[in-house]
Amino acid sequence: MTMLDLDLDLFRGVAPGPFRGGHRPHVVAIGGSTRPGSSAELAVRMAAAGAQEAGAEVTVIAGRDLMLPIYDTETTDRSPLAQRLVEAVRSADGILLSSPGYHGALSGLVKNAVDYLEDLRGDDRPYLDGRAVGCIAVAYGWQASVTTLQQLRQVTHALRGWPTPQGCAVNASLGAVTAPAQESTLAQLRLAGRQVVEFAHMRAAMSTTV
Repeated sequence: MTMLDLDLDLFRGVAPGPFRGGHRPHVVAIGGSTRPGSSAELAVRMAAAGAQEAGAEVTVIAGRDLMLPIYDTETTDRSPLAQRLVEAVRSADGILLSSPGYHGALSGLVKNAVDYLEDLRGDDRPYLDGRAVGCIAVAYGWQASVTTLQQLRQVTHALRGWPTPQGCAVNASLGAVTAPAQESTLAQLRLAGRQVVEFAHMRAAMSTTV
């Protein structure tokens, strides 16, 4: 899904640049909850729109598309949705990862989706190696949003990814993804999306000079 259902006029002014012979970097945005249009899903779509305006091709896997069977290490059988997730991340140059904060931690839905990245362990780029990850946590209060953001960063490190300097802890109790607080939150999410794309450009430039 590449239609972000957002007004992209909000993101004008970010000029895309060349990437690997003119190709656009591929960013995969993952997150949300079982409720369609949740705050966590809206947040990752906002960040994804920022990455898109920075020149990236964006794939969004959000909400109920993350309702996957529990990750099973004893079989290689994968559902079509699980295969789509793994293949999208395999081709990604950067990741945006958003989770609601449930009881002070990332949700089981998002954690289970991340567990499927174990299928990338034998790749030339195992797990999230060499890719920036913009981490976004959304909760009804600061405590859960901050602790969930910390966990997302820890998971990213464990998967050999590079958390972007800009991490977003979004307090939904303040209406942070709706007016009147949306403008400030939007700027933060947009920056996370841009940093993922900027890192992809830097990695690509380094690979051509080493």
